[in-house]
Amino acid sequence: MAEAFLSSPSNNLHRLSNHYFLTIFPNRHSATRLYSPPPRSLIDTPHHGSKSDPQQVHISLAGEDYMRVTWVTDDKDVPSVVEYGTTSGEYDTVVYGEHTSYTFYSYTSGKIHHVKIGPLEPSITYYYRCGGHGPELSFKTPPSTFPIEFVVVGDPGQTQDTVSTLAHVGDQDYDVFLLPGDLSYADEDQSRWDSFGRLVEEYASRRPWMVTEGNHERECCAFTAYNARWLMPYEESGSASNLYYSFNVAGSHIIMLGSYTDFKKGSDQYKWVEADLVKVDRKATPWVFAVMHVPWYNTNEDHKDEGKSMREAMEDLFYKARVDVVFAGHVHAYERFTRIYNRKADPCGPVYITIGESMEEPDKGWHISLATKFNRHQILLAEYS
Repeated sequence: MAEAFLSSPSNNLHRLSNHYFLTIFPNRHSATRLYSPPPRSLIDTPHHGSKSDPQQVHISLAGEDYMRVTWVTDDKDVPSVVEYGTTSGEYDTVVYGEHTSYTFYSYTSGKIHHVKIGPLEPSITYYYRCGGHGPELSFKTPPSTFPIEFVVVGDPGQTQDTVSTLAHVGDQDYDVFLLPGDLSYADEDQSRWDSFGRLVEEYASRRPWMVTEGNHERECCAFTAYNARWLMPYEESGSASNLYYSFNVAGSHIIMLGSYTDFKKGSDQYKWVEADLVKVDRKATPWVFAVMHVPWYNTNEDHKDEGKSMREAMEDLFYKARVDVVFAGHVHAYERFTRIYNRKADPCGPVYITIGESMEEPDKGWHISLATKFNRHQILLAEYS
């Protein structure tokens, strides 16, 4: 996990792992002796409420001054409505939204509600209730200006390590959560999507979670469950797909890219990224981030060169737009590159950071833990641990 606290473009980046907090200074490099800890158990998070009670609640930014509230009910008759206000127990605004559901082989999802609320004031705590009843929840809106604090977590999954990471997240007074793919590791087991939604609800219902897809979201060559459950502001940002989009928050422009949808030159995603970056006003948003699943730069032996074709297609767009930082997951290790372009150090290129978590599912017979094998001859370009 990485944490970034921004007050001006010269501020440092911070890293928070499962065990410690470390400030990363851009021009230092080091090598750490790495080891892979033993597997920690897979967890399942059940629903203890009634069929009409909201579950799997999470929020996401949905355009300037708006928030989208998403939740699931087993009862198909529950209305898609959110009541909210700035005083606990007093809901002076009521908004109705939309709902969807999907079928995957013999599984049929619950009713998935999406309600867009606003306009909202910055840095304010709002109290809300989903579906006309159920427990009161609350969230805090991001600030409108610096400083702003992001938490970035890749490949969380559903193990005891996930619980530990989320506990560290909960200890931070951050503003926005960024997730570069591989959320639930459902891998076609749709009940794991439900379990993941319940696991993260405590955190995802209090701060906006902005996510993009990874390879474990692709089920039978499609993203049906991901798109139904994790609706992001793609329409608000002029994108044609929920798999890539952008948003502004407090002086930052964030581009969420799709590693598993067409990115070649001339593709819809490529043309959208090109148009999106041209519109960036660096006076209004002096910071520009990109978030994706597969890293473009990676000295680890795991997933080596998987991001090469996407980098070759889009890197010039990032360089021309002077993107500041690129976050990725996929590789289950931490690695930070200096500013780089076309595989060489370049003061005008982005900083590339890989922040994949270790994901372990012994019940499925596989163990993907820390990726410990780096190509050390590239140490002058990268810091890893």
